[in-house]
Amino acid sequence: MQLRPNQRLKLDDTDDKLFYAYPRFVTHVDEGFIQQITDLYRDRLKPNTRIFDMMSSWVSHLPEEIEFDHVEGHGLNAEELGRNPRLNHSFVQNLNENPQLPLPDEDFDAVINCVSVQYVQYPEAVFSEIYRILKPGGVAIISFSNRMFFEKAIQAWREASEAQRVELVKAYFASIPGFTTAEVIVHKSTLPNLLQWLGAAGGDPFYAVIAYRN
Repeated sequence: MQLRPNQRLKLDDTDDKLFYAYPRFVTHVDEGFIQQITDLYRDRLKPNTRIFDMMSSWVSHLPEEIEFDHVEGHGLNAEELGRNPRLNHSFVQNLNENPQLPLPDEDFDAVINCVSVQYVQYPEAVFSEIYRILKPGGVAIISFSNRMFFEKAIQAWREASEAQRVELVKAYFASIPGFTTAEVIVHKSTLPNLLQWLGAAGGDPFYAVIAYRN
């Protein structure tokens, strides 16, 4: 899987760090989505393990009752990351400029990415890094809904249907030898489109694509 150059384009091609220069202390999905991702983490993440929260913010949605050995955070706004109570350490890096993570090989039991994969312009490189830093048997959980900063999402994502976006993330995993066949969890919204658009509670569809390092 390789995206064509035009598929990587954003409507706003200015430096991502400018777009994220000011903190946004809001959640970008509704409470129903947040409950589902927290439940998924509760099911798939194990206590006393090492977690990498890629493209994180001021909240990680990790279950409050589970203690981890270390949670490393990454994002584009230091103030947001500094407000996140679950992070033991964090760093700022624009993956679209430099996808190589300053992290050791096989160092994490899990990599999580919540509602941010749509902004990655070089997923082949980023998912290769996810594989590199995962321990054998480690899990990667990529979750998303239908919301986005439209001007910052790549063309391949903007122009795809929700089902096609699932296939896109599955292809990202499949492009890296050594990941298991991706598992997909889908909970579509039952609300009418107008109510979803208005942000009614329970309106955000939930998608998660999950793979393990063999």
